[in-house]
Amino acid sequence: MNSINHVSSQLPRLCGCSACSATVSPGIPAPSGTGFSRRRFFGKGLAGAAGGLLAGTALDLALGRAARAATSMTPGQALQELRAGNQRFVEQRLTSFDQDFAILKQKTVDKQEPFAAVLACADSRVPVELIFDQSIGHIFVARVAGNVATAEMIASLEYGVAVLGTKSIMVLGHRNCGAVKAAISAKEAPGQISALYSYIRPAVDQAGDNIDAVSRANAKIQAAILRESSPVLAEFIKKGSLEVVAGFYDLGSGRVEILN
Repeated sequence: MNSINHVSSQLPRLCGCSACSATVSPGIPAPSGTGFSRRRFFGKGLAGAAGGLLAGTALDLALGRAARAATSMTPGQALQELRAGNQRFVEQRLTSFDQDFAILKQKTVDKQEPFAAVLACADSRVPVELIFDQSIGHIFVARVAGNVATAEMIASLEYGVAVLGTKSIMVLGHRNCGAVKAAISAKEAPGQISALYSYIRPAVDQAGDNIDAVSRANAKIQAAILRESSPVLAEFIKKGSLEVVAGFYDLGSGRVEILN
């Protein structure tokens, strides 16, 4: 296997971000006095073009500092930010909606620098950015029914790590997963649905016929596959610049539990 630098250089740089967050992590707050919310921005009653220019400059500087802080995160800090965001979601005190989306979109048109990646189920009840209270450009999300580590999902996550610089990957299972339920029953299904079964069967063999127990086991198995089957990810883990964990999302409480 060639070096990670070689791998990274061979991957097309199709996208990337100066990801910006008013609350990158509890330990990396947005600079005081630079308003990220529309309410604060317009509430100041800025007068004249000069005032508007100064406000825009302050916002640009603040966003730049936040982006640099995000890209310098350690894997542990990245995982902690996911956990802190989920706690805000559970407590119904989201902060991501207070950010100025027009500015965020402008800053993320040409590139992205997400601090974490999530391999999640395609289930519509698992809105990844929302449950971690993150905004545009902060999380690199790969979604497939059953949150299984197919070759395509692994390739996507390798890109997120090797090219975009994500520091943490979470494989996120969830309560009452339909793909897991189908794999447990293993009934004949139309089209390509049954193609998912083989990926989830090891968890069924391990945890039996309880849907949530199998979902938890499946998340841990898929996380292990990412750690062990991808030389690209393994190299970053070895260097201490990446962490791969499994999580379980409770649809009822909204809480994400770290499984390993």
